[in-house]
Amino acid sequence: MEDSAGGDALSRSVGVISPAAMAGMRSEDVVELLARVPVFSTLESEDLERIADLAVPRVFEPGQVVFREGDASDTCYIVRSGHARAIRGHVDGRTITLARFGPGDIFGELALFEDERRSATVEAIEQCSAVAVLGPDMRRLMVEHAGISARLVIALGRRLRETNERLSRQSFQTVQSRVAVVLSELVAQALAEQSDGADVTVVATQADLAQLAGSSRESASRFLAVLERAGVISQGRGRLVVHDPEALQQYVF
Repeated sequence: MEDSAGGDALSRSVGVISPAAMAGMRSEDVVELLARVPVFSTLESEDLERIADLAVPRVFEPGQVVFREGDASDTCYIVRSGHARAIRGHVDGRTITLARFGPGDIFGELALFEDERRSATVEAIEQCSAVAVLGPDMRRLMVEHAGISARLVIALGRRLRETNERLSRQSFQTVQSRVAVVLSELVAQALAEQSDGADVTVVATQADLAQLAGSSRESASRFLAVLERAGVISQGRGRLVVHDPEALQQYVF
């Protein structure tokens, strides 16, 4: 997906700018999108407008790789629509899902601050529309407007603290509790994207849920069977339907 050098600079990205993406993308839309991202949540509106001026629309097709593990890191992405996932390959050939991204989520954000190698591969699950910001452009903006740097540091500190608290909670949780939490998070993401309060469809396999929850597929499968017998969910091929999202909280300890 990238050139032989392995970088993912905007000029080399295969997720090219489409005319439709350009036509449907207004500056105020990008500002609104950025305001939903925790990393940018502490910024003033004028700062968001400055970042929006740097943003370039990108569209990735299902299964298309945005960047690969080990690539040069020079661009971050904010999802506008669709979904992507971060994965890592194991030496035995297995693929592990580390995270899923939906509208309003950011990935590759460390590229805003330094040029490092990517720690995981990110690929589109379905057609995924995103805006991309080059790290060098963002760092130049932070030099010109020092207030942006200070507020970004505050936001990143909050995010790190929340991550540490979540990891601490998970270390004391049972497998069913971890799976219930992951499923609740995917349900919340799906609810934010659908217009009604009907049954919620989550596109994920049992293996995806197990990997996100840090459990074996067998353990996750047994718990999902419990939820299905209780009428909380229905399982299908590569997806499941949650009939009673609130009931998931009964399994979180």
